[in-house]
Amino acid sequence: MTSPFCVHRATGLIASVLIFLASCGGGGDGPAIKAQVQTIRFAASPALRLSGSAMVAATSSSGLVVSYSSLTPAICSINAATGQVSAFAAGTCILAADQDGNDTYAPAVQATQNLVVLVDPAQTIQFGTMPILSLYGTANVLATASSGLPVTYSSTTPQICTVDSSTGVVTSIAPGDCTIAASQAGDGNYHAAAQVTQTIPVSANGSNATLPSAPTNVAATLGMTPNTVSIGFVGPTSSGGSPIKGYTVTSIPSGITASASASPISVTCPSSCAGYTFSVLAINSVGDGTASTAVDVLTNYQVTATFLEPMTQPKNSIFIGSFTFNSSARTVTSLRGILSESMTGDQIAYPNDTMRWLPLNSQLSSVFDPALGGLLVTTFLLPSTNTLSPNPTFGGTDGWSPGTGFGLYYGFPDANPGNAYTRIFVNTTNPTTPLSQTQLDKLAYADCAPGGMMGGTCMTGTSVAGYGTLGSMSGFPLKQVISRQ
Repeated sequence: MTSPFCVHRATGLIASVLIFLASCGGGGDGPAIKAQVQTIRFAASPALRLSGSAMVAATSSSGLVVSYSSLTPAICSINAATGQVSAFAAGTCILAADQDGNDTYAPAVQATQNLVVLVDPAQTIQFGTMPILSLYGTANVLATASSGLPVTYSSTTPQICTVDSSTGVVTSIAPGDCTIAASQAGDGNYHAAAQVTQTIPVSANGSNATLPSAPTNVAATLGMTPNTVSIGFVGPTSSGGSPIKGYTVTSIPSGITASASASPISVTCPSSCAGYTFSVLAINSVGDGTASTAVDVLTNYQVTATFLEPMTQPKNSIFIGSFTFNSSARTVTSLRGILSESMTGDQIAYPNDTMRWLPLNSQLSSVFDPALGGLLVTTFLLPSTNTLSPNPTFGGTDGWSPGTGFGLYYGFPDANPGNAYTRIFVNTTNPTTPLSQTQLDKLAYADCAPGGMMGGTCMTGTSVAGYGTLGSMSGFPLKQVISRQ
């Protein structure tokens, strides 16, 4: 009997008909009917502490190997094969175990196990290495709490030095011993920590003042208003023995400058800030100090891409991810996120869905399209692009390009590597700009992991306008939204 999930994508090729028949029951390639029921049972729950790890174990009544996943990725992660859990936030860690079945057993109903992440309420604070602090200069102190919660800084010698309460940037205003205190007030999981201090000697330089040193730990991000960049620097800057009067930002290529008395400094670009790097120098009574090394403008974004899947429940596949955009070089790095497998869930839509989600953490392709005015960026489940059939008989090309391979998995009919990917579009002038229909048409996804398979055919989402064909179950890109993190 033909699978209700199969759809015919008319290509005009006899080969496509043969593949359609093979994967949809007409040629015998689809899986055999799986009649025997199997169940999954978790063993007793282990203790799981914050920032720690534990092992869970689940077994299927069939004896087939189960796979694990985390349903609360913000709280914990789990090795899909071994069951090793890592906790990195307080709360309830919800784990799932699945078994996809074989020619004898039907897929098992997903089993879950809840682990409450245990938190030690006591916490301590420890300072790092004491910095060098020159008269009228700045330096960074660093204190960390064992809880991982942020500490608050204060100066107990305000006649000698001041400190930024959140960043730990210390500024000396007179010679003597500068004492900085670090505190942590606690929260619902931790008690308040005992306050600790660090004392830094500040020596007078006499009358031999020199130029200030270059600011350190300089970072640049796009501003919250159009055509602006925010330049921050929280590292130590030697004053040269004379009070720092201010700072100047300059661009490379030249043409953009800005001045301010402290970090951060907002810079306005003549039109777009794309293509520029920025450096900072300090100024004292002697003159302008050495400029810092020029830095690229790096900004973090979140992205959600939705593909309509009209023939499945809950009728869409969703990619939720993040990336870093380099405005100076006009590049995207670290695109990673999770892709839902719509066929694995019931009719309840995201965010209350029961779908399985695949971690796509391998950005392996980024291509600039001048006609679209931006980058097509693709991230994969596996550290390889091998996803769709490269066999030219099936319309295959490079093993993954959207709209190729008739949706058959890589290496068909041999073993399926089980890869998956999502392709997004990033406007290199302003990533948050809404997509045009032409740009939207170039989004794509392919899911050849076990939960996305129909016989030898993978779940795919492409548009006719973008790639000459709809996805394997008539799926196509519906929308994409990019926002600042």
